[in-house]
Amino acid sequence: MSAIFLDGRLVERAAIDPADRGFLLGDGLFDTATLFGGRVWRRDDHLARLAAGAEAIGIPIGRGEIEAAFDALAPLAPAAGAVIRTTLTRGPGPRGLKPPADPRPTLLATLAPWNPDLAFRPVRAALAEARRNDRSPTGAVKTLGYLDAILETERAARRGFGEAILLDTAERVASSTMANLFVLKGRRLKTPRLAGAVLPGIVRARVLALAPLLGLGVEEADLGIADLASADGLFLTNSVRLVTPVEAFEDRRYDPAAFGPARLVLEMLRADIEAECGVTLPLGG
Repeated sequence: MSAIFLDGRLVERAAIDPADRGFLLGDGLFDTATLFGGRVWRRDDHLARLAAGAEAIGIPIGRGEIEAAFDALAPLAPAAGAVIRTTLTRGPGPRGLKPPADPRPTLLATLAPWNPDLAFRPVRAALAEARRNDRSPTGAVKTLGYLDAILETERAARRGFGEAILLDTAERVASSTMANLFVLKGRRLKTPRLAGAVLPGIVRARVLALAPLLGLGVEEADLGIADLASADGLFLTNSVRLVTPVEAFEDRRYDPAAFGPARLVLEMLRADIEAECGVTLPLGG
């Protein structure tokens, strides 16, 4: 059975209109969620963020249309876990930048296997040369324009790093190329506050809500490179990898013993997934 959902139905192959503005101009947004036991973890959060992002950039789509994609693909997902990538564009339009007066959005969703070995797999991170635009009206939306992140990932890999950390135009820490970032200092967590260049990560929000239950302090704040250098450790969060320890930032190496709180966060997220999705979750790391 097909694991591709396009514009209201399951299809064997996805054919995108060559005039689609998402393909031609990056005029759209996306979301990545995980499913366990046939249930989308933090489903309502993902739906709300997609709907809010669509509203922010003026793509007319109802929440029910996005839910239909989740509902169609969820029964096809392996119980052990899957990743659902949802892409929404403004749809086809005439040549030029001006959006069509009556847009016909394209909604594409696909499934891929989830790899538990990605959870808590450490990385070394470089400092990116590019800066996230904190003055952009789309800075806090998961738009399709990921070329800066792609190029910085490639640049970091050439230097022997697995990730890159991005600052904004005011030299504040924003995120990594693929995840939100947390700073560890003793039993306190700090993460960049939601501003123009920080994406409202689903797992980020969950960590902020649940970490105090573990006796961990949490704070949203403006962070600079000095905060990364003086930290006991760093970790990244997203829906696929959950928690990623950063074992080194440039030439600053972190003591693995300092990652106890990060491991607690991972176990907390595991318990949250199991409670919501009714599964026993194997994790690597």
